[in-house]
Amino acid sequence: MTNKLVLITGGAGFIGSHTADLLKEKGYRVRIMDNLARQVHGGKWPRYVQEKGFELQRGDVTKKKDWEEALQGVSYVFHLAAYQDQRPDFGEFFRVNTVGTALLYETAVAEKIKLKRVVLASSQFAYGDGAYRCKHQKEVFYPELRSEADLKKKRFDITCPHGGVAHFASFREDQQLTPINSYGLSKESLERLGMRLGKTYGVPTVALRYSIVQGARQSPRNLYSGALRIFTLQALRNEPITVYEDGNQLRDFVNVKDVAQANLLALTKKDSVFGIFNVGGGKGYCVSDFAQIVKNITGSSSRIVIGGYRRTDSRHAVSDIGKMKRLGWIPSATPEDSVREYVAWLRNEVAYRSLFLR
Repeated sequence: MTNKLVLITGGAGFIGSHTADLLKEKGYRVRIMDNLARQVHGGKWPRYVQEKGFELQRGDVTKKKDWEEALQGVSYVFHLAAYQDQRPDFGEFFRVNTVGTALLYETAVAEKIKLKRVVLASSQFAYGDGAYRCKHQKEVFYPELRSEADLKKKRFDITCPHGGVAHFASFREDQQLTPINSYGLSKESLERLGMRLGKTYGVPTVALRYSIVQGARQSPRNLYSGALRIFTLQALRNEPITVYEDGNQLRDFVNVKDVAQANLLALTKKDSVFGIFNVGGGKGYCVSDFAQIVKNITGSSSRIVIGGYRRTDSRHAVSDIGKMKRLGWIPSATPEDSVREYVAWLRNEVAYRSLFLR
C-alpha cells in the first residue's frame, strides 16, 4: 500500500473518475483538478467524485497558477484534461491540449517538483487514417484525407494507386502519424512535447493512445462522447439511429474500467517509462453492428439509418494492443458490457432523464 498523492487533471470526467476510484482502492491519495466545463459537467462536481475523500480543485490547465496549486505535494500525474471534438476553433485544441501540457512541465521544473511519473492521455486520433497496403505492392502507404468529392459519391473506402480497395493495417505505436483533424494534431504535439521535456528534465513520462473509451459516467451532454452517447439517446427516444457513411467502417471500443487498469500499469511498471502504448479493445467492429448492439440492449424500436459523413473522420480505426499486453494488461469487457453499463447508469441519473424521456 502507498500513501502517495496523485493528481488527475480532468478527473471529473469518466476516465478520470474511474481511475481515481481504482487508485483509492490501491491506497493512493487522489487530487482532482477539473474546470467542470458546462457542456460536460454543467459547472458542478458530479456525484461520483463527491464524498469519496478526493481533494477537489476547480482549475484550468491553461493557467499556470492553477498548476502551481494543483502540483503541490504531488508524486504522480495523470494528465487527462483535454479539449475535444471536431469543431473549427483550431487554436483552442492547441491552447488547451498542447500549451496546457507544456505548463505541467514548466511548473514542475520551475517549482522543483520531483514527479515520479506523468501519464499523458493521447488518442487514436493521432494516427489519422493510418497505414494501408495495396495488393500490388509490399510497402505500406499513408493515405491523404479523403476528398469531399469522393465522400459525396459514397466512395468511402481508401483505394490504392491501382484503383482497388486498399487493406487497412491496425495502428502500431511505431508507425508514422498522419492526424487528419486538429484534435489529433494537438495530441501528436502533446506526445512529442511530453517525451522531449520529460527526458530533458528528468520527468518519467508515459503516453497512452486511447481508442474509443466507453462505459458508465460518459457525459450525455458532451458532444464528443461519440457513438455510444448518440446511439443510446436516439434508441431510448425511439428515434432513428443515425450511422455515418455505409456503416462498414471499423472502430475499436474499450471499456473504461479496462482503461483504468491500463492507467495503473502505466503508473507502476518500470518498463512503461518514456513509452507510448495503444489502449484499445483489441478488435474492430462495424459501426452499423455497434448500432444494432445498442438497439438490442435498449429494446428500442428505432430504425438504423445509414448515410451522411464527416470529412475529418478516419475510415477505419483499430489499434494493435500487443505492446500494452506485454506490460501485463488484457482488456476483459466487451462493447455489450459497455452499453449495458452506460444505459443502466444513464437511466439511474435523475439529472439526465429529461434527455431521453418523452
